[in-house]
Amino acid sequence: MGQQQLLLLVLGIVLVGLAVVVGIQAFEENQKKANADAMVNDGIRLATAAQAWALKPSAFGGPAAGENLGHVTYADLGYEVNDDGDYVSLNGTYELQGMPWAGGAIFIGTSRNGEGNTVYVQVCGTDPEDISTVVNGPRQQNCS
Repeated sequence: MGQQQLLLLVLGIVLVGLAVVVGIQAFEENQKKANADAMVNDGIRLATAAQAWALKPSAFGGPAAGENLGHVTYADLGYEVNDDGDYVSLNGTYELQGMPWAGGAIFIGTSRNGEGNTVYVQVCGTDPEDISTVVNGPRQQNCS
């Protein structure tokens, strides 16, 4: 082989290797974003279930007199929990923290597959705009 052919061969190998590395990095970033989106979807599903519970009469399994969204439990929503009392889905593990003093609850999701995502879904009332989400950021402290 001539020197020019060897140089073109080495250049081709370098370009293919670089393309593979960039492709792997793009895949990993897309996987992390897809996991965060799925976790937000799970959290909103849990929050809307909590809203539905808050709207039910107590005779049908809704809150008792004096209770609000801050008193909701996974048992009230009909979800099975693990030994720690958290709900587990394919996307993450969700802890439920009630805020009875504020009339709301917050679902804190942590990714299960090593993506490093944390999702906070706060529900403060029974209207659709009473649900807020934060992905990989500081959680909200109160319903206000």
